Amino acid sequence: QVQLVESGGGLVQAGGSLRLSCAASGSWASINAMGWYRQAPGKQRELVATITTGGSTDYADSVKGRFTISRDNAENTVYLQMNSLKPEDTADYYCKIEVVRIRLIYVYWGRGTQVTVSS
Repeated sequence: QVQLVESGGGLVQAGGSLRLSCAASGSWASINAMGWYRQAPGKQRELVATITTGGSTDYADSVKGRFTISRDNAENTVYLQMNSLKPEDTADYYCKIEVVRIRLIYVYWGRGTQVTVSS
């Protein structure tokens, strides 16, 4: 199995910054993509950013230029640096990892970390 431990959420004023971390542990042959999603109250979960093992990234249009995703392959950790935060960034942020085990892909989610941006 795989465990994901997220940290770094909190309360910040608009224009401020936060850095989220997600450390993965467990058993796998390899890791494919790691990423961050978010879910605001009353809304569906949406993609924020993803990053592959090779470092290719993808961002939601709403966060491009403000958020940066990175990963430490040696530590199996993915980060999300969030700058110029806006009240509309308020949501629960979830880490997601895709691992390969016996040639099958398994998807795991973290429990979420809350980000609140005050105006």
